[in-house]
Amino acid sequence: MKPFDYLSPADPAAAVRGVAGNPDAVFLGGGTNLVDHLKLGVAEPRLVVGLAGLLPTEIEELDGGALRIGAGLSNSELAADPRVRARFPVLSQALLSGASGQLRNMATVGGNPLQRTRCVYFQDVTTPCNKREPGAGCSAIGGWTRHHAVLGASEHCIAVHPSDMAVAMAALEARVRVLGPDGERVVPFVDLHRLPGDAPERDTVLEHGELITAIDLPAQPLARRSAYRKVRDRASYAFALVSVAAALEVVDGVIVDARVAFGGVAHAPWRAYRAEEVLRGSPASEESYRAAADAELADARAAEGLDGGNAFKIPLLRRTLAATLRELAGEDTR
Repeated sequence: MKPFDYLSPADPAAAVRGVAGNPDAVFLGGGTNLVDHLKLGVAEPRLVVGLAGLLPTEIEELDGGALRIGAGLSNSELAADPRVRARFPVLSQALLSGASGQLRNMATVGGNPLQRTRCVYFQDVTTPCNKREPGAGCSAIGGWTRHHAVLGASEHCIAVHPSDMAVAMAALEARVRVLGPDGERVVPFVDLHRLPGDAPERDTVLEHGELITAIDLPAQPLARRSAYRKVRDRASYAFALVSVAAALEVVDGVIVDARVAFGGVAHAPWRAYRAEEVLRGSPASEESYRAAADAELADARAAEGLDGGNAFKIPLLRRTLAATLRELAGEDTR
């Protein structure tokens, strides 16, 4: 780990000024991702700006049952909040499926969506990686691809976003409140993350020095019937091979409304708009679930690799979506 300066600012505005004014500065929240990258040599900032005690840690009630979640709140506290568990169970389930209890106690709501990919080549500074060093090449293409993207990838990067919480936030149409050098702005959660394109080094649309201060969850009655299903190589402390966050409203056997997002399959939490369109107005049936999956995965592309590739993710995601929707429709009796 290379030496760096540390700044403890007086307030969020001072923190923003400290990072925005220095291209080699970074924010430090819970540190569950950044500290790893400091140790690995992936991140080598000259200035670390601490956020301890600066960001709100409360969950504020808004009109109609909406919630505003302070960015300094821990993942554990958010998952355990009775309002979140009752109104947005998909979010609580997603949080509890991620990492370990110790990490959830440290990780923050503002930092979780900004964690970087766990691609082994990104984390290994001895290998070329366009995300870590633009123009270096992508070692994952043709390499070990089991955990990599089948949606939205590019010739420059096939890594996936690791957050479980972010998948639920995308399905719930959350809105991110951001403080920057020019003041505050609000970013729809589905627009926060970028697909790699020809600039995979940019994970999000945030500018350097912009800081997440809170995330708003709009009131959505259908979110009370929501769930998160994660498929992984082992039962705990593992990232998703595929995951599904879904909310469903069914009346007299017909799907009135739906929200669906995928994890583990793209560079960003993947909002499944095509699947939602197919589901709305369709019977709550296996045929509808398969049709929704087929529509969303029409452009899915597997990556070949030294480990046999990741083609298995496509049928696995189809089955995981169907299983999640069956559960929400009350058909899953397992």
